[in-house]
Amino acid sequence: MTSQLPELSGKVALITGASRGIGYGVAEALVARGDRVVITGRTEDSLKEAVEQLGAERAVYVAGKAHDEEHQTAAVERAMDAFGRIDYLVNNAGTNPVFGPIADLDLNVARKVFETNVISALGFAQKTWHAWQKDNGGAIVNIASVAGIAPSPFIAAYGVSKAALINLTQQLAHEFAPGVRVNAIAPAVVKTKFASALYEGREAEAAASYPLARLGVPSDIGGAAAFLTSSQSDWVTGQTLVVDGGIFLNAGVG
Repeated sequence: MTSQLPELSGKVALITGASRGIGYGVAEALVARGDRVVITGRTEDSLKEAVEQLGAERAVYVAGKAHDEEHQTAAVERAMDAFGRIDYLVNNAGTNPVFGPIADLDLNVARKVFETNVISALGFAQKTWHAWQKDNGGAIVNIASVAGIAPSPFIAAYGVSKAALINLTQQLAHEFAPGVRVNAIAPAVVKTKFASALYEGREAEAAASYPLARLGVPSDIGGAAAFLTSSQSDWVTGQTLVVDGGIFLNAGVG
């Protein structure tokens, strides 16, 4: 990518959880159209590698845990120091540390899931709003999940947190209008390390139920995020774009 970078767009995006997977796919899509990006994640080595791939002249990183308020502040300050603006925020950082019935869910684990998947998104949105978007406008995209739209057995905490993120999207869209548009993306299974337990060793079987006959890849979500942070979506806010390979078309079919 670094040898074929387009002209700078003048826009800057802060993308959480972006050293790999969906977050990196979003960063790649935005850099490909000329944006500059600030990416976050927990592992510094992975972030360094991602910046090298994206192009050091277009990307910088901040390592830390998404739910840590000091990290949120540091990421926003890094964006402002490096590029002087934050036009777009993409809240992608997420966790799903438990697999099992909700009846046996450890409530401390549930709290951790909400801290990372919901509270961190609110924290980043607040800080980005006050640092730039309140006076200058922009867009926010929250990466939710189809698990937040319909029940998903054995990942209930994750699904409930994503349902909360979808509602948070609507709340922010209402409060931040008209200057800042806020939307969400709800992917089905995307081929990432994060989701590997859902398809690894059985990808063909997992993909068979999708009308489009494949699982998602990070660039599918990157393209959706690029749309929701572009002028083509200037009249779209408070919405959740389902990107699911058609899996919801099977609802109710025996």
